[in-house]
Amino acid sequence: MAGRKVGTVTYKRDLSPILTIFRLMPEDGSLFPPSKAGQYIALRRDDCKLTQKVGVGSDGSKIYGPALDEDGNQKIGQVTHSYSIASAPWEQEEHGWLEFYVVLEVIKKGEYGRLSSVFMNMDPETDNKITYFDRITGNFTLDHRAAGFDSVMMVGTGTGLAPFIAMAKQLHREAQNGGGTPTKYTILHTNRTYEELAYHQELLDMEKAGAFDFVYVPTVSRPTQRDVEDDGMGVGRANNVLRHIFGQPMKEEEVLAAARAGKSDLARAEAGMQRTPRPELPKHLSVQGLQDRFDPARSLIMTCGNPWSMADIEETANRSGIKFEMEEW
Repeated sequence: MAGRKVGTVTYKRDLSPILTIFRLMPEDGSLFPPSKAGQYIALRRDDCKLTQKVGVGSDGSKIYGPALDEDGNQKIGQVTHSYSIASAPWEQEEHGWLEFYVVLEVIKKGEYGRLSSVFMNMDPETDNKITYFDRITGNFTLDHRAAGFDSVMMVGTGTGLAPFIAMAKQLHREAQNGGGTPTKYTILHTNRTYEELAYHQELLDMEKAGAFDFVYVPTVSRPTQRDVEDDGMGVGRANNVLRHIFGQPMKEEEVLAAARAGKSDLARAEAGMQRTPRPELPKHLSVQGLQDRFDPARSLIMTCGNPWSMADIEETANRSGIKFEMEEW
């Protein structure tokens, strides 16, 4: 079993009240184990708000609520969770730190719990220690999942971008150093708002540099006037943008059609359709141009992030005859 060590947070940047990026240096006198882009490491804190299963949702997902003591207060205790590493291996080698892109876990409106709430409240000056297990693992890597493909589409929903930004940064550095690859890479990243699109400028810069064959497709699911006026910003949830690229209707359109056929709740389906933005690509990209990057027999779609979105992305991949891989841990 991997040993436990205590690292120090040396950098933290909050993107929004529920999203943060931080860097963790290893324990004094130590180095993190070598890593590959796409792998993860287990982190721990002992002062987490604990939760417990309180039910099951209509879709079969578990519902959690606060774990309370006999006085009705939320229990505080130890929580360990694995997080994909957002830094590239070359960054780890040069700087020593690992970087993480983390979302606050919301139990229900106004209630938060477990490890992510501690990360959101950390201060690199006063509250900066995280226990980590001295083992980096996982096979959601390009050499294990994507070897031999001519084109790879990486779809990250929210913080599901983490393994893909690590991959892109590593590919970019290797290409700059003469280790280019003929494989076409496309990253589709969606978050709620522009501010929450972590690594946005870095990905734009990599695309512009052209060191390797790379296209970046950023979209937001809650567009503002700022996004409407930005020709480089797309609109829509990741699963629907992917459906749009491959000529398929929105998920909500299919649900509405089924409801009209008497197979489900019509009012609920109509409400879902009304609150879901129609997918739009950044103005400099076209459906045909993106389709031309993919020969179904020689292409792969990889995804990480929201479980519901990943399930729908898998459905799109299957309909398109494209091999599919997702991060499942």
